[in-house]
Amino acid sequence: MNALESELTYVFGDTLPESGATLEVAPGVRWVRMGLPFALDHINLWLLADEATAADGKARRGWTIVDCGIANDATRTAWEQVFARELQGLPVLRVIVTHCHPDHVGLADWLCQRWQALLMMTVGEYGFARMMSAGLPGADGPSMLPHFREHGLSDAEMISQLDGRRNYYPSLVPAVPAAFLRLEENRPLQIGGQRWQVITGSGHSPEHAALYCKSLKLMISGDMVLPRISTNTSVFAIEPEFDAVGNFLDSLNKFLALPEDTLVLPSHGKPFRGLHQRIAQLHTHHAERLEEVRQACSIAPHSAADIVPLMFPRTLDAHQLSFAMGEALAHLHRLWYAGELTRHKDDDGVIRFSRH
Repeated sequence: MNALESELTYVFGDTLPESGATLEVAPGVRWVRMGLPFALDHINLWLLADEATAADGKARRGWTIVDCGIANDATRTAWEQVFARELQGLPVLRVIVTHCHPDHVGLADWLCQRWQALLMMTVGEYGFARMMSAGLPGADGPSMLPHFREHGLSDAEMISQLDGRRNYYPSLVPAVPAAFLRLEENRPLQIGGQRWQVITGSGHSPEHAALYCKSLKLMISGDMVLPRISTNTSVFAIEPEFDAVGNFLDSLNKFLALPEDTLVLPSHGKPFRGLHQRIAQLHTHHAERLEEVRQACSIAPHSAADIVPLMFPRTLDAHQLSFAMGEALAHLHRLWYAGELTRHKDDDGVIRFSRH
């Protein structure tokens, strides 16, 4: 455990759900953990006891799933084990997805078809997921290379590897349901007799939805508040002048209205208490990264590719580099929008940032 983690309280210690099983974290709330084939090797998913009104007017008991895992055979198999062992013979009534990233939405279509369940997402996340799953121009791999080249990426081997990821998103999210019900911040949900508040955020994804239940004093935070790692905030080709860091930090402050002892159920890492402390840690983290970028640009003009080894001083594979490039550019943009840096395209076609 690092020093920052020691300031948080891991409510269940090192206890994790077993593969294909669940762990109850609050009445009617069960923790599911699925593997991922990345350096970040797991995702936490959630089962909420629920009920719906059937056509005959009678209450129908079942479950709501929050987030889905990626679309691969291993995740489907793990879900089938959960269905066989953990649902008490009850159906899945609806599927809620916090945001459009593949580990969260990948199996949404399969789950909804498997159970004839409804999909619920914010409109921003649903639109992005549909667009990227379809591989529309501007949303997939081909648009990434010109964007990264313009921001200084020149390594031929890495460019070749990135070029091979043209169908990366559709391979993990082969389909998204053709219809959905919209999650909205000012419209609470009733799940299993409990009232859940939707809290939207930006910077990590377009319109991320976290879910807070006051009566249970817990929040399903998705990727907005993670205990061990800082949430990725990236600028990608589809929105090339986005202020990802600024949006993320503003969004984080929404969670300060929740009680400090809220039980946070994150998508990665372990459930914890210490929400306000973790928000302060994340603000400090980004302030330190911004200062590093500020100092570098005071010495000489820097592109996003120049900033990557400063922020990520380790060997990166193509998957990690794509996020590192986006994160470096996001920090340059935050200082640019704050008026601390100027931006200019040099004769070599690369955009660089300088301190006044």
